[in-house]
Amino acid sequence: MRTDPATIDRGRFRSARWLRRFGLVVFVFLLLSTEARVVTAAPVDAVPQLRRDGRWLVDHYGRVVIVHGVNLVWKRAPYVPPDTAEGFTAADAAWLAEHGFNGARIGTLWAGVTPTAPGVVDNDYLDSWDRVVGQLAANRIWTQFDFHQDQWHEIYGGEGVPNWAVRRPAAFGPFPVTTAEFPWGYWTPEQSALWDDFWADRFGLLDGWAQAWQAVAQRWRDQPYSMGYDLMNEPWAGSEFAECALTGCAQHYRTELQPAMDRVRAAIRQVDPSGIVWYEPQQLAGGRDVATFFEPIADDAQIGYSWHNYCPQIFLQSQGLPGTDAEGCLAYSGQAQERALHQADRMGAVGLMTEFGATDNIRALAIDTAAADQALTGWMHWAYKHWNDPTTADTAQGLFTADGDLSSTKPDKLRTLVRTYPQATAGIPRSLSFDAGTGEFHYTYDPASKGAPTEIFISPLHYPNGPEITVEGGRASGIGPDHLVRIEADTTGPISVTVRDRGQS
Repeated sequence: MRTDPATIDRGRFRSARWLRRFGLVVFVFLLLSTEARVVTAAPVDAVPQLRRDGRWLVDHYGRVVIVHGVNLVWKRAPYVPPDTAEGFTAADAAWLAEHGFNGARIGTLWAGVTPTAPGVVDNDYLDSWDRVVGQLAANRIWTQFDFHQDQWHEIYGGEGVPNWAVRRPAAFGPFPVTTAEFPWGYWTPEQSALWDDFWADRFGLLDGWAQAWQAVAQRWRDQPYSMGYDLMNEPWAGSEFAECALTGCAQHYRTELQPAMDRVRAAIRQVDPSGIVWYEPQQLAGGRDVATFFEPIADDAQIGYSWHNYCPQIFLQSQGLPGTDAEGCLAYSGQAQERALHQADRMGAVGLMTEFGATDNIRALAIDTAAADQALTGWMHWAYKHWNDPTTADTAQGLFTADGDLSSTKPDKLRTLVRTYPQATAGIPRSLSFDAGTGEFHYTYDPASKGAPTEIFISPLHYPNGPEITVEGGRASGIGPDHLVRIEADTTGPISVTVRDRGQS
């Protein structure tokens, strides 16, 4: 049964207008000088969904939205979290909203959508996710649907595709399956061969993938608080993986990855003409300083670039290697943000860091979140709970020491990830910073006439003496029970917002 918020009208959202940017020379110019035209405010009764406008995500009022979210991916059958304290309940959705998490990337796996045959949809599986989707929407949490996979399937130590999509390459069929723990299983010869078969569509699997996505889009195209469809988590390039690690493998993007994703996008567009379709780069781009090579998508304004940021130093630390230092992530994370902004701009897409973290290294998390603030980029942390994840390089990834106990938070981790930040801006963001140690927050933006005010989430963790909010160029409301302060502009000039603890000298 669909569980949508009772107060939300299901009127269709008008397609966002967009304006591509020209003349990008350097990252600083992109960040500080490029103007992005924000869509005209939508009717108040429009379905709240996110759309792309230039480099920004915008809501149904035309406000720029920055997402701070989490990943919700249950990787074991039945591929959806149970309605229990250890899984996901209405209490979890309320907890996320209470702590300022306004986004969720949810693992609606291909294996669950069409488990028995191509195009044969398991509506019970979609119904089971409806509960979670509705709970998120009731708390104003933007939801990204994700066809998650790791190492293809359970027989290879991973998850993602249905049993009927497991077509072992002929050369390996007579022999037992051999694999390795994540992520090393990707490097086995059979993984490369089966991904080569997939990209070449040797067994017609691309159509099955597209049909499953079409079913997901058909189900949730009108879903309040949808932010679209992440086509495939960390796709492996196949036998070209060594080149991907060294050069980024441009040929793979041109001849295999982008044509396959374009094919799936076309299937989605038959049922949903305006939901954001998110493309992901090849798997090694998430942890290597290599370029990505998606080409411009000129015929579709609603494109997203979903990218991951896993600093090599932290990965090596998770593998128990000595001599690793999170400080090495300072340069890496900043460069990753710059690469992603350039790639999104080239595609004509909006970018979102849909995975980072998967660690209890607080310094690494602080570096990644600060780099995202500087780049005015949203993010989805990996992960909300551990959920007995079979494919992770670091078991210290959730926000809790016990999945079934919301009081068992990791306090230092939570203090880093729960941040004062602008959830919705009636204008163009210009600069953003937050100090997780002191709670000091600075934000500037150029105001624009919108149908709703700027909304800034005030962290409930950082102001023991209460927050002191200073606004130059506008008026701030009192903090509501949702921890939001709302700002109305008094000028057409820049607005500056500062928040600090009242006890600071």
